[in-house]
Amino acid sequence: MRNIVRYGFFGFLILLAGLSSCRKNELPVLSTDPVTNITGNSAKCGGNVTYEGSGPVIDRGVCWNDSVNPVIDDDKRLADGGTGPFVCNLSNLNGSTKYYVRAYATNEAGTGYGNEVSFTTAPADINFSEWITYGSLTDQDGNVYKTVNIGNQTWMAENLRSTHYQDGSTIPEVTDLNEWMFLSTGAYCFYDNDTINKNIYGAIYNWYTIADHRKICPAGWHVPSDSEWTILEDFLGGSSIAGMDLKESGSGHWMSPNAGATNLSGFSALPSGSRYLSVNQDYLGMRFYCLWWTSTEYILDTQSAWFRALHLFNSGIERNTYWKIAGFSLRCVKD
Repeated sequence: MRNIVRYGFFGFLILLAGLSSCRKNELPVLSTDPVTNITGNSAKCGGNVTYEGSGPVIDRGVCWNDSVNPVIDDDKRLADGGTGPFVCNLSNLNGSTKYYVRAYATNEAGTGYGNEVSFTTAPADINFSEWITYGSLTDQDGNVYKTVNIGNQTWMAENLRSTHYQDGSTIPEVTDLNEWMFLSTGAYCFYDNDTINKNIYGAIYNWYTIADHRKICPAGWHVPSDSEWTILEDFLGGSSIAGMDLKESGSGHWMSPNAGATNLSGFSALPSGSRYLSVNQDYLGMRFYCLWWTSTEYILDTQSAWFRALHLFNSGIERNTYWKIAGFSLRCVKD
């Protein structure tokens, strides 16, 4: 009987030791709140620590990355210790970028993470060249654009975002890809069908919008021809290097490396992407490249027209043709 009691007592001690050991290995339990106050370079997010685990919680906050499952070795913001709800400000974000966020809390056993949430930042403001004296232009919708003199030409320094022709007629907004790819008349859309991209990146148009007799550019302006683009390139040193002076500098919109970008011309080209660049692809390329239609058709193929393109990996400007049904950006040049 004495042995049974003794072993029972020892067993109880072993059980307590085991429970204590488990307790020492418990991570905090918490949740991640939805992201709010989203701008082009900042946002707000927090969490709620509902159980401290082995306790006490000595560090908590949020961490984020542009890939899934962010950890505290990625970007993070600290709150304070303890349990309960907390809020952090996320800063130094890139515009038009999808981020993944998790709240975290750390105790002596390690770091626990909340559920993952994601959000996409708004486009950052355009980084115009400070040494350029810009002009101003208002389109038929009342949108106001900066303009810039480059050589003997005057260009819009922003992508067109008008949703009406010059006479006030409405341009159809077509959001469905299956409808878009069979159009033979003018149409526009916004990248990812999201108007958050309108004011910075402008609208995306098929080539038929340019061909419409009602005219897409404001009075006194027109969509540049292939030869007018060539004049611009030649003034900036030729097509092999002109992209350097045309592209907005920095990484506010362009992904790295944004090769050679100086924006010396003040043109402030942004990587606005495209629509239906190849069969069965919808929106593609924001932050990687930009493409603009010219008004010039390709004489060997009535279904195609000339365009210009800038890419993040090179300093030149590409001249090529593509199907008129694709969706590219537009810049207007003064008559």
